[in-house]
Amino acid sequence: MTATTETTWTPGPDDPPLVTPTLEFAFEARVACEPPKRIGHGAGDELVFVPIVGGTVAGPLLDGRVLPGGGDWSITRGPRVCELDARYLIESDDGTVIDIVNRGFYAADPSVIERSQRGEDVPTSEYYFRTQPVFRTDAPAHAWLSETVFVGWAYDDLRNGQVCIRFFAVR
Repeated sequence: MTATTETTWTPGPDDPPLVTPTLEFAFEARVACEPPKRIGHGAGDELVFVPIVGGTVAGPLLDGRVLPGGGDWSITRGPRVCELDARYLIESDDGTVIDIVNRGFYAADPSVIERSQRGEDVPTSEYYFRTQPVFRTDAPAHAWLSETVFVGWAYDDLRNGQVCIRFFAVR
């Protein structure tokens, strides 16, 4: 028999107070992709490569374009979860090239995935599409990208053939 006990965590007398991080919208990337290329699968997993062919970047903290040549290697695990591993380049309006490694998850009920694959515009409330991007550049004007934790909130814009990711800096 297991007893359930409620516990409440409180900081110790010498600990700093608990701070809840906030999110600041930085920019949105609208990424144009070619159709997926199926690579194969293992036990229950399917590996797909999606070539990235361009796109735009716009927002209060960064403007530019997505350069062609990157891609997303995604592994579908079971009927409802896709693990994403994208790597591509952004060129800011001042010409700086910024590397991005963007990992995350797309998860939805199989019926939602089926509707999306048929081209139906599925509301974002019906699926989970989040990323954990890491940016790299040595340009002083954009060093903040390499020194900040970000989260991405993504959605498929099927009408325009794009994946859109809204990047938020964790403050």
